Amino acid sequence: MPATNEQQSVAKAFLAARAKKTPLTVYPGAMPRTLAEAYAIQDAAIALDGRRIGGWKVGRIADELVARFGGNRLAGPIFADEIVDAAGGAVPAMPVYGEGFGAAEAEVLLRFGEVGDDDHDIDSIRDCIAEVRTGIEIASSPFPEINQHGPAVTASDYGNNKGLVLGPPIPDWRDRDLVAMPVEFRIDGILAGAATMETMLDGPFGSALFLVRTLRARGIAIPPGTWVSAGAITGVHEIGPGQSAEALFDGKIRVSCTIKG
Repeated sequence: MPATNEQQSVAKAFLAARAKKTPLTVYPGAMPRTLAEAYAIQDAAIALDGRRIGGWKVGRIADELVARFGGNRLAGPIFADEIVDAAGGAVPAMPVYGEGFGAAEAEVLLRFGEVGDDDHDIDSIRDCIAEVRTGIEIASSPFPEINQHGPAVTASDYGNNKGLVLGPPIPDWRDRDLVAMPVEFRIDGILAGAATMETMLDGPFGSALFLVRTLRARGIAIPPGTWVSAGAITGVHEIGPGQSAEALFDGKIRVSCTIKG
């Protein structure tokens, strides 16, 4: 749906706050009530922003809100200039909005090959994936209350994304049950969460299928090489400048970053 003048104003306010690193003490306009309204704001911001999108984050909608919002996931863009390859063991410094909201999440990252025009299902979508990596999503917004007003508000500001750390690949992903893989997440060396991908609805490939269907409905193409950050595995862990994060996958694959303002 095309953005209204009010939605355009919200998009401009978020872009300005992100550019100036200025916190938003209140939501800059009428809060979206539906995901369609949220994506209208998001699409307006993407058009105004002008940067190339290198991937998309997928987030889960709480069970008690699924009926109200008509789905169990939301999406937000990840810009190419905020995607950092750390597969070689680098520990990048990833920015957050220090006076806004900041978090880091252990996630499995899927890189699309050719998606085509087929009507995919949970099985065929696997054939569209060229690579699977470990990673950390950086969730951050200049609006500190971004996650306190429901998924539409979260989706309206880029889905609360501020970057992506690409960790080492999972080389045998086609031959193993990714859902059963143990994942741990530490902040400043202290265990903040541990889980498997059983917490992720129908798993990372379900996130990829959701993204294909959602972006098609919005008229957005998925070129080869696009990443999908498939959803938080161990939780959404709040983090701020000066701290460090590390995700451990399968007891042996590590990806780390530090956080800066």
